[in-house]
Amino acid sequence: MSSDRFVAASDVTRVALVSHSTTPRGGHVHTLGLAEALHRSGHPVHVVALGDPAAGLYRRQTDAPHTVLRGPSREGTTLEQRVLSAIDLLAAGLAERIAEFDVLHAQDCIAARAALRARAVTGAAVRVLRTAHHVDDFTTPVLIDCQRRAITEPDRVLVVSEQWRAILRAEFGVTATVVPNGVDPGRFPPVPEAERAALRLRVRARGPLLLAVGGIEPRKGSLVAFRALAELAAEADTAGTPRPVLAVVGGHSFQDFAPYREAALADLPGMGLRAGRDVVELGTVSDAELGAWYAAADVLAYPSLKEGFGLVTIEAMSQGLPVVASDVPVFTEYLTHGESALLPAAGDPVALAAALRAVLTDVPLRDRLRVAGAAVAARYTWAAAAARHAEIYAEPVPAPAG
Repeated sequence: MSSDRFVAASDVTRVALVSHSTTPRGGHVHTLGLAEALHRSGHPVHVVALGDPAAGLYRRQTDAPHTVLRGPSREGTTLEQRVLSAIDLLAAGLAERIAEFDVLHAQDCIAARAALRARAVTGAAVRVLRTAHHVDDFTTPVLIDCQRRAITEPDRVLVVSEQWRAILRAEFGVTATVVPNGVDPGRFPPVPEAERAALRLRVRARGPLLLAVGGIEPRKGSLVAFRALAELAAEADTAGTPRPVLAVVGGHSFQDFAPYREAALADLPGMGLRAGRDVVELGTVSDAELGAWYAAADVLAYPSLKEGFGLVTIEAMSQGLPVVASDVPVFTEYLTHGESALLPAAGDPVALAAALRAVLTDVPLRDRLRVAGAAVAARYTWAAAAARHAEIYAEPVPAPAG
């Protein structure tokens, strides 16, 4: 944990990037990637996140100044209780240090509510910005209202895709600014062939290795992936060739997807699949290990039903891994089916299986996807995202109405 104080010129906007989590999920990966790029450009920035202060951030080698505040306990609590407790803890921590910042840039619903509360209780002259990566499917009135206020009350709202700009306008009446995600080309070190082989051996992948990132969750289309895998496994059995293995990275989430995960895994035997053999859960891995899995796999299987941007896709493409995603609108904003990725119909396991089969068997197609995918990833850098954010931070504050 770092608690470095800012020493900055008075005309430079001091920014706190605020996140409810330190785990390597899309929102926090975005937060840290943006923070590192801003810091390297000389912009005063500090990450404030909830987690385990002793463990720090998931990427311990980061050069971005940061503070990790103790997060809420998960033991015996409901999602609503965890959300409200997290807001309390994060708001208190921000209030103590709010004089150090000109902008509190929240990266999620919890962080936005905490930043707004910290400003209200201190009366500090700070702006509150919010990046809405996506809108959570909350079900209780308290959480639905909490999320609505976290979108409608900040001074400015950013989104990472045109799809979510349209959704926020239609559902919340908010005009948002699009600033896409990015990827750091040097984030993942080169992976020796011996390490790739060792990872494949670890999951006993004698045939194709499919990689899924994000855990087993509804919006990741995990059941769709399992059903597509079952089709490919049956074909391999008929042909007498090694079955494909689906390695699943990640799974730690603020929300509890255990019932979905357990039900999905329980369905595997009925599909002719077995957990630990055909579907191997790897859990949360280090940044370096994630890069190694990108290098070791044959294809990214990412059939999401809902995404804010799909940061995993450009991470994979930056490492030369062909991508099979889905045709949800957010992917079609920056991926072209048949050119930079394959985008089968969302929720259709037969279409997903066909796309995966094509990548695994058609070498010219696989090579084209790698080349075009790398070109797409090169257009989305954290340096570019940081420069656009710096422009937004420096914009003059609108005068009060009247």
